[in-house]
Amino acid sequence: MTTVRLPLFPLNSVLFPGLVLPLNVFEERYRAMMRDLLKTPEDEPRRFAVVAIRDGHEVAPSAPGMPDPTAAPERGPAAGFGDDPARSFHKVGCVADAATVRERPDGGFEVLATGTTRVRLLSVDASGPYLTAELEELAEEPGDEADALAESVLRAFRQYQKRLAGARERSLSAGGDLPDEPAVVSYLVAAAAMLDVPAKQRLLQAPDTASRLRDELKLLRAETAIIRTLPSLPAADLTRGPTSLN
Repeated sequence: MTTVRLPLFPLNSVLFPGLVLPLNVFEERYRAMMRDLLKTPEDEPRRFAVVAIRDGHEVAPSAPGMPDPTAAPERGPAAGFGDDPARSFHKVGCVADAATVRERPDGGFEVLATGTTRVRLLSVDASGPYLTAELEELAEEPGDEADALAESVLRAFRQYQKRLAGARERSLSAGGDLPDEPAVVSYLVAAAAMLDVPAKQRLLQAPDTASRLRDELKLLRAETAIIRTLPSLPAADLTRGPTSLN
């Protein structure tokens, strides 16, 4: 078992390998993380792990509020995640490589990172200025019939896109613009489909590529059928979360 210890960045979203993650970092715990990442030589990866939040707050409360208007705001690396932060996170996440870390005049950071490798969360350490975690790297196994499933998923995804866009709206990208490697297809579709965090998390932690593709095929067919019965197009923009404030 290959393990690694990395800074931990919890989000209310799921990061997949190969997908780009823009971050607007303003909380002090994450500013400290970025300052440390900047100490890494530019020719080495600046890695941190992203996990989806199961129970907690991406941004820690910064002022008294409900239910107790006199309560002091939380501080520290685990603020918003309770006494045992590991219980607040989903157990499978993704390593991110920060290609760009740009400090702003106000001390915050603009970060552009890319997902690289899936990891399983083993433990969380809150003793430093930000959370760190011991992580087990997860291999991406192809599974059975991954190639055929990828073709079926791409066909279903194109139909799904057509229903979302509407026949009169705009044309789709040519088939040649889409990948054909099964694992890449599985992650691209998982990221692009308008699904909630629990559904995306299930896809991230699928045991192999073929299993993920099978689940995506079912989801795409079901979602396409639902969209077909609606009198108007869904409010697609409402399901696309804004750039994380952290």
